[in-house]
Amino acid sequence: MSGRLDSAQPYALGLFRIVVGLLFACHGAASLFGVLGGASGSGGTIDAGTWPGWYAAVIQLVGGSLVMLGLGTRAAAVISSGSMAYAYFKVHQPEALWPMENGGEASAMFCWAFLLLAFTGSGAFGLDRLFARRASEQEKTAAERQTPVAA
Repeated sequence: MSGRLDSAQPYALGLFRIVVGLLFACHGAASLFGVLGGASGSGGTIDAGTWPGWYAAVIQLVGGSLVMLGLGTRAAAVISSGSMAYAYFKVHQPEALWPMENGGEASAMFCWAFLLLAFTGSGAFGLDRLFARRASEQEKTAAERQTPVAA
């Protein structure tokens, strides 16, 4: 059974990345555009340029979209994880120690999920892999062209 699960790991990781990225991007879209319930579920938006909410929403939308697509996954995941660590320790943790008490469950979970993706990469179904495969094929073709033919 372990062998079967190991062989499916890149696909499970790819699906995990897509779901986490989509959920994170939805948070950003809600805050920036008032969709999906809007900021804080009130249907409103965050005023442009306000610190830290507007910047966090931009990171959520852009970072979540990049992670969902598997494009620049590791960099986007590091920035997104740091954003959620900041949110947890600056916004939620001063209210109470435990995430259940301070409303920081989402921030904590996103922080750790993105940190995991920063270390594991995009898994299957990511654009990172597609571009890496194309680049290696082009390098291989270029190397074959440069190989001198023995006479």
